[in-house]
Amino acid sequence: MGRSRRTLPEELLLLALDPATGTTAQPQSLDLGLAGAQLVELALAGRIAPDGDRIAVVVPRPTGDPTLDCALELLRRRGAPVRAVHWIGGPRLGLRQVYLSHLERCGMVAAVPGQMCGVLPTTRYQATDTAISREIRARLDSAIRTGVPPDPRTAALAALAHAVGLGKHLYPGNEGRSSRSRLRDLIRHDPMGGLVAHAVMDVQNGAAAQPRRGPASAGRPATPGARAVAEPARGVPMQPRHGSMARAVAH
Repeated sequence: MGRSRRTLPEELLLLALDPATGTTAQPQSLDLGLAGAQLVELALAGRIAPDGDRIAVVVPRPTGDPTLDCALELLRRRGAPVRAVHWIGGPRLGLRQVYLSHLERCGMVAAVPGQMCGVLPTTRYQATDTAISREIRARLDSAIRTGVPPDPRTAALAALAHAVGLGKHLYPGNEGRSSRSRLRDLIRHDPMGGLVAHAVMDVQNGAAAQPRRGPASAGRPATPGARAVAEPARGVPMQPRHGSMARAVAH
């Protein structure tokens, strides 16, 4: 995969970046959205495919993007298809920071140091080329305004933006209500984007913690008082903390 095209995680992050404050909207759900965007990007690249509500690796060949290839390799190691909601809901600390640092290395954002409460060092991020962010936003605006079915990449971006709650950031207030509704409706134009977006919303609603009964658990009595847990997160990417005690990243 060449660098001539921005990936969906990069576009989702740029869409969430507030040009006025240098912070990201919906920081709590954005990590989930970025994990989902990785899945859609891998699907667009022909590396994975949906298998019901699960994700299966169909071509394990690397894409050339290190971050995507890390996710692809971890999916491959799982052996069997994994439920999208379990993959997205797995522990992946700092995925947002990983992509912010990546965009900084690519020259698409610039880190601006600052302080919180005059004491704790913070870092905010400003887009170095606002034309890129405007182009991404224009694609969504066009799909919403014209009603013409968008291309799969734009449809998936719209689905993910809705899933992480960016609608109220992009189209605020009462005047943006119809645009937010149309943004939500775009979810139906890309099957993979829709699958992943619904998985992101399910994780936020706690559905990832509700195991589905399968052949292996049929007839197995539930342990009283036991907590329902998601499918083991073995092989789910664990992102490192980036100087969490020394620096606070402005969200």
